[in-house]
Amino acid sequence: MIELRHLQSLRAIQETGSLVEASERLHITQSALSHQLRDLESRLDLSLLNRRARPLRFTTAGLRLLELAEEVLPRVRLAEQELQRMAAGAAGRLHLAIECHSCFQWLMPTLDQFRARWPEVELDLSAGFNFAPLPALARGDLDMVITSDPVEDEAVVYIPLFRYELVLALARDHALAQHKRVEPEDLAEQTLITYPVERERLDIFHAFLDPAGREPADVRTAELTPMMAQLVASGRGVAALPNWALTEYLDAGLLTSRPLGDGVWRTLYAAVRTEEADAAYLRQFIEIAREQCFQDLSGIREPSAR
Repeated sequence: MIELRHLQSLRAIQETGSLVEASERLHITQSALSHQLRDLESRLDLSLLNRRARPLRFTTAGLRLLELAEEVLPRVRLAEQELQRMAAGAAGRLHLAIECHSCFQWLMPTLDQFRARWPEVELDLSAGFNFAPLPALARGDLDMVITSDPVEDEAVVYIPLFRYELVLALARDHALAQHKRVEPEDLAEQTLITYPVERERLDIFHAFLDPAGREPADVRTAELTPMMAQLVASGRGVAALPNWALTEYLDAGLLTSRPLGDGVWRTLYAAVRTEEADAAYLRQFIEIAREQCFQDLSGIREPSAR
């Protein structure tokens, strides 16, 4: 019922004090402005102006609409400016979710570089432990998800970042440290330490144990990679982690690691909505991320195209 042009007209009348000057500012005739106001008054069944007063005065209903104009019109203008910057490739929104905390090792430096290059892009970050991030991406609640577990969806494009090997982290004196590699049956008497996510989202299960029909003796969870490393080092269990996430613990002599079978290699992806896959700032973020990863992480490989 109430349109933006009505609010713009009322504010112009307030600022100029007359229909003549308001119509000139709005680039319409005085007759057209008067008709617009009477049409709105008819729709509302309320008078908005005291036309006998000089200068024109607003009625209570007119003043309420002016309050609305003061709230709405600046926000509309701001949105228009933001959309113009988006169209020019200078602004946007990047609400990002990750599915493992080990990603923070390379993600935080990437975010710092991205902020410096794209200061007008709105950034937000959340971890994907307590919700399903890929459906949230498809709905538009998120703009990118970092995942190693792609789910086919026409609304989502998966852009590969790098390949990594999933290895088993062990205490240096663990019995399995004597093996050259670990087989699924070797975990039958082990406590497996994992991130607190659903079983189907854990690579150690769907890429290693489930195909062999094997189960660990027990499963316990820890949210942070350093916590998992400490639990493993103290003999509380074993953990399947990306090879690059273990580098600092291996170099410090806190842990050792062994390959899983013939090697379990996974690809880390940046998932984005299909219609936004070519957005300049999203592509730039992915470029920065890949550069940062290959600069800082050990044991990763170039991904194959998806």
